[in-house]
Amino acid sequence: MRASRSLIILLLLVSLTLATGLAAQQIVYSNGNLNGTVDAWTINFGYVVSDTFHVTSAATVEGFDIYVWEFPGDKTLTVDWSITSEEFGGTTYGSGTASVADQFISANQYGYNIDKLSLSGPRVNLSPGSYWLNLANATTWQGNPLYWDENSGPSQASESALGTIPSESFDVTGQSCIGCGCFRDQGPDCGPPNTPEPGSFNLLASGIAGLIGLAGGLRRRLF
Repeated sequence: MRASRSLIILLLLVSLTLATGLAAQQIVYSNGNLNGTVDAWTINFGYVVSDTFHVTSAATVEGFDIYVWEFPGDKTLTVDWSITSEEFGGTTYGSGTASVADQFISANQYGYNIDKLSLSGPRVNLSPGSYWLNLANATTWQGNPLYWDENSGPSQASESALGTIPSESFDVTGQSCIGCGCFRDQGPDCGPPNTPEPGSFNLLASGIAGLIGLAGGLRRRLF
């Protein structure tokens, strides 16, 4: 009898979790593919590069994948990041120094290594809306400049010394929550929470009833 009650409680908890939304690890924003052949922008030696990104549903940002040009034999160690409401400032939703997994992809025609950097450490709750990702103060083994690859993707972009520039290659990764509405006090475009339609409640109720029955289970740019 106790086992049956425990199973019923477990099934109810699972059903309630499904009712509040589904979260899955994924790319929550992509600014397009690596280019690696046109140009790139310095994200150390005092320069900051800022790109917009947009989330269409409540999301928890847990990392970034960016593509960079490195000097041969060098490797990236850390990158400072922030997510803000404006380029280089405004409201700051999260910031920090990310540890880096550095993966070599190829060498380009200019003799630079093209690498994918997976930046980990962020955990920032964002509501639907547009934000700026700012990267700066990168460190490398050899202390060389590090260049963020330009791919002219859909985002807007800006460089701290120059102003508007073409945008860069990056993905924002994390959890996208379907049906969760907005996180409290997060995001510029937060609307009312998404409420399941009556039919959804009826379907959920019938599912729970069925389960209970079964349980009865130094250049700022290169060129």
